[in-house]
Amino acid sequence: MLKGISTIPRPSLVTKEYRTLSQIKGPLIFVERITNIGYNEMVEIVTPDGEVRLGQVLEVDQQRCMVRVFVGTDGLDLSQTRARFTGDVARLDVSLSILGRVLDGSGKPMDGGPPIIPEASLDINGLPINPSVRTHPSEFIQTGISAIDGLNTLTRGQKLPIFSGAGLPANELAAQITSQARVFGRKRAESEPFAVVFAAIGITHREASFFIDQFRASDAMDRTVLFVNRADDPSIERLLTPRAALTAAEYLAFTHHRHVLVMRRGYPGYMYSDLASIYERAGRIRGNPGSVTQLIILTMPDDDITHPIPDLTGYITEGQIVLSRDLHRKGVYPPIDVLPSLSRLMNAGIGADKTRSDHRSIADQLYALYAEGRDLRRLVAIIGEAALSTDDRRVLDFAKLFEARFVGQGMVDREVNATLDFAWELLSEVPVRLLKRVSQELIDKHLGRK
Repeated sequence: MLKGISTIPRPSLVTKEYRTLSQIKGPLIFVERITNIGYNEMVEIVTPDGEVRLGQVLEVDQQRCMVRVFVGTDGLDLSQTRARFTGDVARLDVSLSILGRVLDGSGKPMDGGPPIIPEASLDINGLPINPSVRTHPSEFIQTGISAIDGLNTLTRGQKLPIFSGAGLPANELAAQITSQARVFGRKRAESEPFAVVFAAIGITHREASFFIDQFRASDAMDRTVLFVNRADDPSIERLLTPRAALTAAEYLAFTHHRHVLVMRRGYPGYMYSDLASIYERAGRIRGNPGSVTQLIILTMPDDDITHPIPDLTGYITEGQIVLSRDLHRKGVYPPIDVLPSLSRLMNAGIGADKTRSDHRSIADQLYALYAEGRDLRRLVAIIGEAALSTDDRRVLDFAKLFEARFVGQGMVDREVNATLDFAWELLSEVPVRLLKRVSQELIDKHLGRK
């Protein structure tokens, strides 16, 4: 039984228990002649030996339901197995004491610390945010990563996936963002508490140790809660882990008014509507200062961004951060390819009253010059660099410098003002006549030249 997930018994003098199993297929059992059974209802499966296993109703009609057994159906039979319906859904015990803790994928402490003394026991499926009170994400979150903060800005309440490939340093990037992320500005950081919920799904013991050690070594552990589902844990737990993590995030955000960044590593096994139900739990509620923001690390099979999972994810989220194998081979960290990357909510999160008035202009100029430099590289491969003009060579040099120093910042935590100042420093190497996306007023102000 998954001990971190709890259920509340049906408020009735009579327990609903059935011995009418008709089929057992893989992790599924089918129960006949049922009445008053609800979708997602938790079920206690009593084996012929008296062992109790936890299950969940996946599908129900008038007289039949399908139940998913979390730890498998080995040892069950049709005649002696009993299905006891609890009348409630899966719940997670939550309190502020979860901060600083390491939990397994179902919410049970795995760090050797005391059990969580709950302030509440919440439905892990969450409650949909009423569209009429949902607030549009428009406030900047600083990650300390220049390629994100400067060019693909993350806003509070946004859902932004990170598309990675096998062997790329997605884990390192996730740990770095988690330890660095904060509300922008010292006064706001002091008055608006920030929290991180990290969910790792189906990872190896080595990866689990890496994340736990990284967070404990940082000063962010006291505001972080980790949900860790390892590869040898029950596979069905991977379906519960993201929902348990988001339940904890919603509790911290909407009960205790924290700005919560949810980082998820690993694919939970959801598809289509189920996947959308996870992503849609990001957001803000009018009148509540808390927020839930999601950064999801998704590994693309064979680096194929058109694979159904990243393709679907791109449709139901607000942009993507794409990691580049080519940049990784060059030794650039983090290897973020800014050209296919996109934050659809960037314009809402930047500007004079949020980051800086020159943010949009400087981002446009960096994009334009870098895109031109990438095109020139392809041209050089055909005609050679000797055929380029002087201006073309300047742009080519800028693209190389941009990758090495702006994108390739290493493990440095850059404040957004430092990111924008550094962008101007890079542009100081480019002739003014090539700076077509920034005004002369900004050039005079930041570069001191006409």
